[in-house]
Amino acid sequence: MGVMTVDLDLPQGQVLTAYDVAELWEPHRRLELINGVLTVMTGPSIEHQWAQMQLLKLLFAAAPSHLASLAAPFDILSEDTAVQPDIMVIDPSALVGTDPIECIPLLVIEILSPSTALYDLNTKFKRYERAGIASYWVVDPLAGRLIVWELRDGEYAKVVDATGDEPWTAAAPFPVTIVPSGLVGPTRGE
Repeated sequence: MGVMTVDLDLPQGQVLTAYDVAELWEPHRRLELINGVLTVMTGPSIEHQWAQMQLLKLLFAAAPSHLASLAAPFDILSEDTAVQPDIMVIDPSALVGTDPIECIPLLVIEILSPSTALYDLNTKFKRYERAGIASYWVVDPLAGRLIVWELRDGEYAKVVDATGDEPWTAAAPFPVTIVPSGLVGPTRGE
């Protein structure tokens, strides 16, 4: 997925709310808002989609019945921030509204693309940390890499940086084993 910050038919030079962004929705573009700043996201790559589907299969198989794993697009967080994590795990009983989702996810997963890596590892990282999301996972589907942070005393602490065939088992929000190489999709023909 790519990150673009200019789209001529979108509001410019003003602070927006998540509710403003919801009114701008169109099926051909993904919009994210962090602290009132609007960003337009391009569509995901094949590698991105492959990793997302593999992760969802693992999460669906391992999740207890009282938790839900969801895939983008959907908006979460607060009035000034509407982000669309690639995957999140929530407790549906904690839902307040319907759109955007106004509960704090137990887990958020972002799948890196070359054009979004800095955005996911910096801007979103800090916003998820400030929101109090207990676990943040980042997957690099091209490198077969999984990085996991857990919230400790209000700040993210890195708990794993796994690559290749090195399995890692999460304890929270529920036990699930991830092998980073299993998230790498089939190679494209040259």
